[in-house]
Amino acid sequence: MAGFETMYCEHFGFKESPFTITPNPRFIFFSKNHREAFAHLFYGITNRVGFMELTGEVGTGKTTVLRTVLSQIDDDSHRIALILNPCLSRLELMRSINREFGAPSVGLSSSELLQELNRFLLAENAAGRTVVLVIDEAQNLEPQVLEQIRLISNLETETAKLIQIVLTGQPELGKLLERKDLRQLSQRIAVRYHLRAMDFADTRAYIGHRLEVAGGRFAVNIDAAALKKIYRFSGGYPRLINIICDRALLVAFGESKHEVSARDVATAIAEIHRVQNDTGPVARIRLYLAAVLLLCLCFAGFISQQNRVAVPSASSGQQKQAPIAESVTAEAPLISDFPQRNDPSRMTERDNARQAFDLIARLWGSLSSASVPPKSGLEGFLAMARQSDLQVASIRTNINFLYFLDIPVILEVTIPGVTGKRYLVLTGRGQRTAVVQPPIEGNSSLTGEELNSLWNGRCYFIWKNFRKIPFLPSPDAQRREVLLVQQMLAKAGFPKAGKSGTFDAATVSALKEFQNARGVAADGKLGVQTLLLLYRYGGSFSVPRLEKREGGYKG
Repeated sequence: MAGFETMYCEHFGFKESPFTITPNPRFIFFSKNHREAFAHLFYGITNRVGFMELTGEVGTGKTTVLRTVLSQIDDDSHRIALILNPCLSRLELMRSINREFGAPSVGLSSSELLQELNRFLLAENAAGRTVVLVIDEAQNLEPQVLEQIRLISNLETETAKLIQIVLTGQPELGKLLERKDLRQLSQRIAVRYHLRAMDFADTRAYIGHRLEVAGGRFAVNIDAAALKKIYRFSGGYPRLINIICDRALLVAFGESKHEVSARDVATAIAEIHRVQNDTGPVARIRLYLAAVLLLCLCFAGFISQQNRVAVPSASSGQQKQAPIAESVTAEAPLISDFPQRNDPSRMTERDNARQAFDLIARLWGSLSSASVPPKSGLEGFLAMARQSDLQVASIRTNINFLYFLDIPVILEVTIPGVTGKRYLVLTGRGQRTAVVQPPIEGNSSLTGEELNSLWNGRCYFIWKNFRKIPFLPSPDAQRREVLLVQQMLAKAGFPKAGKSGTFDAATVSALKEFQNARGVAADGKLGVQTLLLLYRYGGSFSVPRLEKREGGYKG
């Protein structure tokens, strides 16, 4: 079969099979729904809200979202335990949790183990680390085990929750938590998100993404009718999309084609249904014989291709693939492209940092008065921001989360052959590319693979707090500042906050409604993300967005 897979990949020009169902971080794709799920969990963990719940049908990508969130968390400041087999008793669960954290797990009872866990959590909190417990397939938990988890969530100080708990599972988890005897646990969940299947546009983009990563995006053409049939069969569930696309490509390969038609998809679907409906030894023999026959046909097609004389075509290399990803309506450009002389590889690290900061400052309508910083990185950006009345936040994340935020940021990159770090500003996105400034060797449009080879995930948000509004709730908040928030909420369509000038229950409720409407965690608090969204949707402020274009600048 290894030789068969090699032939299959060579036929389409793939470096590897694009639609295997085995998890592979290189193929990660975040749809709109996945970005929202990521944002909810990432926000909940980094803001230490306590309890979080993520549900979704089988094959929606819950595990992918979860693993991506955990990969973005700084190992030095977090301790993580992942429980994958929740079919445990209360005592077994406690021992598993303590063992995963490296805490003592020799207690004879659940209460003793809970005390040992509490001592571990207090020590981690004193060291400034956040402790995260993730329980996957949580719909399989017994009610008495969920009650034990509630007791774990009681471990807190006067000012902080000592442990962040994430429950993920199928929709049955949500129904389980609706039980009357579990209402205390359900009421503690601060962040909830139900991950739904992808829509048609995201399904097309997902297929295009996997083909591109595998290296055969332009070597295979999946026509529009085939894409629609794939979507109807899969319902937008990634796992089913992988299965049907893999079978459809196999059908095309068997016929020595580089195009996948609706007929090929129909053949693949019929084969899948036949395998699902057949059982017993006769079915297994039939499947085996069918596989052998298909392998022989494919091999025959492969040999005939090898013996065929290549005839150059006038249109060779000009054939275009049917569009996979949705075209995005172009918006007004944010900036003009940089000339090649500003290539970051030809500048010093500090000059490049100043260049990136100046660009971001202009996007926020500020004329940077900052001098070249004595240091690069966070310290340098903080120094320049203080001189320019701007704010700085540094996080480690991925490109899909930045697309979700839709705000230009500075990416910290490493350029081969160049000593030290360099900085690119993410200013836009193309169909399958990230648009950055200044260009590298005249190219401002980077594919996902190109960006990943340069970028380590570290980025810097440079932003403007137009009205100097503090994060809320805050004991130092002035009436005027809260009133500004209430006015922006009203302008954004959430007037029930009133005009009291106090951060009261009505304001918190309106803020939660606004957060829900904008797809962020509805915690009723005014943090960086919510404040930026309020400035964008509830004020007459120019909050820059990522430019959307068909492609990038080519020098």
